Amino acid sequence: MLVVCFSATGNTKAVSEKIVEVTGADYFEIIPTEPYSESDLNYSDDGCRANREQQDETARPSISGNIENIEQYEVVLIGHPIWWGMEPRIMDTFMESYDFSGKTLANFCTSGGSGINTSTENLKALSTEANWLDGKRFSGRADTDEMQTWIDSI
Repeated sequence: MLVVCFSATGNTKAVSEKIVEVTGADYFEIIPTEPYSESDLNYSDDGCRANREQQDETARPSISGNIENIEQYEVVLIGHPIWWGMEPRIMDTFMESYDFSGKTLANFCTSGGSGINTSTENLKALSTEANWLDGKRFSGRADTDEMQTWIDSI
């Protein structure tokens, strides 16, 4: 099992680390080649980098590093925040970078209020040959019991 995570502010990373603790899975952090600055994440600024990327369906921010031997993992849990109701575009970069055919996938997200459904459908569309399990939205303050309950349910 592999837990993959993109976290711009640390909330999703904290949840991912708890899932790793619960499952004993390997861990890979998606790190943008060009890190996001505080001003890049200023959602009240229409021109900030995050907003520009989200408004451009073709945006594919580059990732620093890659997963070697992805074929060894049967289950991949994919963590991301929600930006404007869906996954950040860097998650699309990630999904398009690997062949997940025949693998079991589930995504999880952190969000203060937005749901996971749109991002789940978007990610599924990028890997139609995978077996997708139900995803889960967590708050940044979720505890390991919540992670265990989700893992047990899938």
